[in-house]
Amino acid sequence: MTAPVQHPMYIDGQFVSWQGDAWIDVVNPSTEALISRIPDGSAKEAQQAIDAAERAQPAWEALPAIQRAGWLRKIAAGIREHAEEISALIVAEGGKIQQLADVEVAFTADYLEYMSEWARRYEGEILQSDRPGENIFVFKRALGVTTGILPWNFPFFLIARKLAPALITGNTIVIKPSEFTPNNAIAFAKIVHDIGLPKGVFNLVLGRGETVGQELAGNPKVAMVSMTGSVGAGEKIMTAAAKNITKVCLELGGKAPAIVLDDADMELAVKAIVDSRVINTGQVCNCAERVYVQKGIYDRFVNRLGEAMKAVQFGDPAQRTDIAMGPLINAAALERVEQKVAKAVEQGAKVAIGGKAVEGKGYFYPPTLLLDVRQDMTIMHEETFGPVLPVVAFDTLEDALKMANDSEYGLTSSVYTQDLNKAMKAIKGLKFGETYINRENFEAMQGFHAGWRKSGIGGADGRHGLEEYLQTQVVYLQS
Repeated sequence: MTAPVQHPMYIDGQFVSWQGDAWIDVVNPSTEALISRIPDGSAKEAQQAIDAAERAQPAWEALPAIQRAGWLRKIAAGIREHAEEISALIVAEGGKIQQLADVEVAFTADYLEYMSEWARRYEGEILQSDRPGENIFVFKRALGVTTGILPWNFPFFLIARKLAPALITGNTIVIKPSEFTPNNAIAFAKIVHDIGLPKGVFNLVLGRGETVGQELAGNPKVAMVSMTGSVGAGEKIMTAAAKNITKVCLELGGKAPAIVLDDADMELAVKAIVDSRVINTGQVCNCAERVYVQKGIYDRFVNRLGEAMKAVQFGDPAQRTDIAMGPLINAAALERVEQKVAKAVEQGAKVAIGGKAVEGKGYFYPPTLLLDVRQDMTIMHEETFGPVLPVVAFDTLEDALKMANDSEYGLTSSVYTQDLNKAMKAIKGLKFGETYINRENFEAMQGFHAGWRKSGIGGADGRHGLEEYLQTQVVYLQS
């Protein structure tokens, strides 16, 4: 039997072999086979990476932005050159279907190129002064050293989402991938190394959140920590960052409501909601987690929804290309989904489709439809992060909006209607960072992905996401 690959970290422009004894196993969630090992890193390695980023930052910021943009485009070109290899890594370690893995890799390259285009576009201001002969300038400056703590559900794209705006604006960065999906990040580091990016500008450290992640959030040399993950993890990051008043940018959980009005295009709504729920086996924080259907079409809608959920094929994405879902990420995730569905049934919900884990190897859970659901059930409030759809009937749009907003989360939402007035009323009434009308929940790189309430602080993408990585310096120049 071939020994699994043991990966190094990437610090200060070189791959650093792990000298410790503790390793973390990386497991294929479809087969439960061991595919690699990564260092169970410590705060020491995180400190070394932060120090390297600090040394590199002044020279990196001194480069004209258009030169920094050139490096981003080189990374994008390297990704396109190795796209097939990277996609295979994502499929193996994350259980993502091949088509979605291919999209993630291509979108990551697109994102780097998009952010590179801001080199000549982000700008400061000149303000009018109340004093004769005075000029007031607002300069936009880099923050310094930034850190990015990544989840496992879109592991490759999230590198770019944090790295690209940081680098184009003159910051340096230290990235920590999830210990469940680190292999694609190693491939990213190899591309960075091969193109000759100045050492220390990008660093990759491996390990757990409670050790490496805490240092990346709590080190006084870090100007901003960006993290995508759970609310619990976000709370820990904020606590660690608080002692240095370090800026945080957090994308946390979601419990996205989908509101289907009685004038909706039913086929469109069913397809969009099912696609939104089963993408990445339901492990996406911005996709539909609960459905509200107006009573006039409830019976017809849930029948059609059940047919569509039942038709969803799933399996090992390395073996099948005719599927829409792979496995959940690990045994703990499978257990959590099982417990949430069991709790819903205990509280009175009915399992119409699915509802039971698949026996055998792999962490497979089928598309599951829950009916007879009430707003006060736990399944309508806690994030499931699996292919489970609970459905509730409502009388009026006002009722639906009240239930939709009854959540500690506020990331995304969606509405299905052919009435523009109703759509606008829903838009104004929904208290969520994003609202999708008559389409699936999937954001654009030029938008702004940001949540309300416990779904996060700050945001990503577009001009507003870029400005998360900038700070202002106001200059009063009296002539």
